Amino acid sequence: MPLQVSEFSWSQTDCSVHISVPLKGHKAQRVDVVCTDLYLKVHFPPYLLEVFFFEPIDEDRTSVRFRDGSALFTLPKRNNTEWQQLMISTDDKERRKEIRQQALQKHQEKLSSESKHKAERQQADRKYALQSAMKLEEEERENIKRIKDEERQRTSDELKVWKQKNQEKTKMQTRSGSGSRDKEKPAGSHGRNPNPGGKLPPVRVSKNIMVSFTPRVFPTACRESMMEQEQEWLHRQAEARRPATMDLHALEDLPENHRNPVWLKDKGDGCFLSEDFLGAVNAYSFALSLNNKLPEVFSNRAAAHLKLRNLHKAISDASQALSLLTPPVPANAASRVRASIRRGTAFCELQLYAEGLQDYEAALKIQPDNKDLQEDVEKIRNITNNQGTGDSSPLLSHT
Repeated sequence: MPLQVSEFSWSQTDCSVHISVPLKGHKAQRVDVVCTDLYLKVHFPPYLLEVFFFEPIDEDRTSVRFRDGSALFTLPKRNNTEWQQLMISTDDKERRKEIRQQALQKHQEKLSSESKHKAERQQADRKYALQSAMKLEEEERENIKRIKDEERQRTSDELKVWKQKNQEKTKMQTRSGSGSRDKEKPAGSHGRNPNPGGKLPPVRVSKNIMVSFTPRVFPTACRESMMEQEQEWLHRQAEARRPATMDLHALEDLPENHRNPVWLKDKGDGCFLSEDFLGAVNAYSFALSLNNKLPEVFSNRAAAHLKLRNLHKAISDASQALSLLTPPVPANAASRVRASIRRGTAFCELQLYAEGLQDYEAALKIQPDNKDLQEDVEKIRNITNNQGTGDSSPLLSHT
């Protein structure tokens, strides 16, 4: 329930009433004022002041000022007579309630009317601004059209004058040169004969030009700067496809495909996909015993060793694969990335993060747009900067 304010003061003149209400430390923004001809409410929670005027006032000319912690009301009288008291002396609650309700309803209607007038005024202002903008645009278009018409007319006049001068100049040249040309022209000649002999030139003979294209093993265009590296890589590939140096008598009991390193590699890949990592290592090892120049087999056996936690063997196989994947050419770029990642993962599993970071950065240099590699390099750098947390490498998903 609000607390009634009783410390206010009031005074009057012949034409107005003045009321001073202390705000008790409240700011002016928190004061709610409702004023009509018979009622005044000043509400600043939890305090409330209600004044039921002795006579009506002119609410349209009422003003309030906030100064020195008080609200100063100036209330013009409708009748310039002296009031005997500020408020009516009735204690009838129903009468006060009726006056309050009428005053609040009147105040609400006034606020609604003001809001409506404000909205109409804003609408009128927007309409006026739109009409003004449209008028300016129309004037600008008319101005541009006028300038274009003037420029077009000026250009037409200049062109017309130029044509007249050119025609006059041509006529004068024709008159001055016609006599001399008639004298020089032989009798019976009516023009120049481009073919005095009357013979046409022979038809050109058509021929075909043979073009031969050198086959390319590599997907990129041939460059002289890469010619030596590409030839060395092709030579290494040819050596890797040569027959096995192993004693063929020891393999006579095996089927034909079991003596093929490529078939053994595919067999190892199948074992790896079925998570038979030990079988994959055996198949890769037998393939390398037949031909130890296959970098992909070394790289795949490194991945199988990683799954079996044979980390040092994984590092050895990945290093052997990288040594065979030389020189670096576009054809072996993907293989170099896989081998570098597998060796870097093994280093990280052994908590040798500096060495692992070098391999991952080398792979990222080959594939700079690989988002996964970027994230992995950032993780290893964070671990290196934190001096190692003992956490195992989170990068095995890339092996």
